[in-house]
Amino acid sequence: MPRSLKLQSRMDAVQAPIIAVIGELIREVPGTISLGQGVVHYGPPRAAMDAVGAALTSPATHEYQDGGGLPALVERLSLKLRDENGIDVRRGSRIMVTAGANMAFMHAVFAISEPGDEIILNVPFYFNHEMAIQMAGCAAVRVATDASYQLRPDALGRAITDKTRAIVTVSPNNPSGAVFGESALREVNTICRDHGIYHIADEVYEYFTYGSVRHVSAGSFPGAEPHTIAMYSMSKAYGFAGWRIGYMTYPDHLASAMMKSQDTILVCPPVVSQVAAQAALEVGRSYCQPHVRQLAEVRDVVVAKLSALAPLASVPAADGAFYCLLKVNTAMDPLALAERLIREHRVAVIPGSAFGMTDGCYLRVAYGALEKNTVAEGIGRLVGGLRDILHSTRRSS
Repeated sequence: MPRSLKLQSRMDAVQAPIIAVIGELIREVPGTISLGQGVVHYGPPRAAMDAVGAALTSPATHEYQDGGGLPALVERLSLKLRDENGIDVRRGSRIMVTAGANMAFMHAVFAISEPGDEIILNVPFYFNHEMAIQMAGCAAVRVATDASYQLRPDALGRAITDKTRAIVTVSPNNPSGAVFGESALREVNTICRDHGIYHIADEVYEYFTYGSVRHVSAGSFPGAEPHTIAMYSMSKAYGFAGWRIGYMTYPDHLASAMMKSQDTILVCPPVVSQVAAQAALEVGRSYCQPHVRQLAEVRDVVVAKLSALAPLASVPAADGAFYCLLKVNTAMDPLALAERLIREHRVAVIPGSAFGMTDGCYLRVAYGALEKNTVAEGIGRLVGGLRDILHSTRRSS
């Protein structure tokens, strides 16, 4: 008799992708407005699409290319990093183009760790980071941020053990919208240097800051090159989500490990997407800024409406990205609450438990994917739905 297949694997311990879980619920309730997935409502600049059209007739577009990225794109990225991030890759760093920033993070984990090692995540964290760490056979060590979702460097330092390989920061932050201050980021980077571990800085939302708040790149600090890995993406600022183009900077000494991971998982980044990315970068940040200003107006509407929920719920300052992390004053399970909001009020959000928030009921609200009027309608449904559900829950208890 044939032997039975072994059905268990390391994936059993990894959480299900929450976007897919909520997406299935949305499909069951037509007319639902999604404040769930973190994407923007606009697409790439016209120049990117024109460049793709022109590239289709070139044989090189349809062949394998350099594993680290097209040389012309890598050179353009080096200029962007120098001019916008204060990172000069000639000082001991390299650039790699990846199929999105998620892949960059996976490469980084593989390159710096062995099974059983630990990587520190600030809570709330981006859920795919914890998933990647677990898939690599490592342990994600959770360290809480403060009440405003800001870093606590002292707590991070205390969490370091002999097994620690890195501390991860995400700023501007997904899911909270917090933007970490320069002094705190600098302190974390110094802690990493002094302990001989890496600072992995996710800077995907670098352009999305509001008011007087500004993003600071961890790799720009003096002496950061040997221990800093920074990740970026075209998905958000340039509306490139479906094109799957991210990039990263990493120390020279990780080059061999990074290329082993890249070659095995991807071989080379999608060539046509790289052509589009280079064209978009030539247009530059001026393309993104009007959209960021529009999102700032949307953010004001979202924050004002969510603030009106007090004392039923509260939302700390969200000065970046396009998220708010709402704390709901209820003992309800956040996934159960999210499901009720979809089925009863046709509005979708993401439960905070997916981001490591297990000390209460939290909901991530994303406002980047919709136009201003649609977001206002969606937030109206969310506010009304929460009031209805929480009041009815209290009456029945």
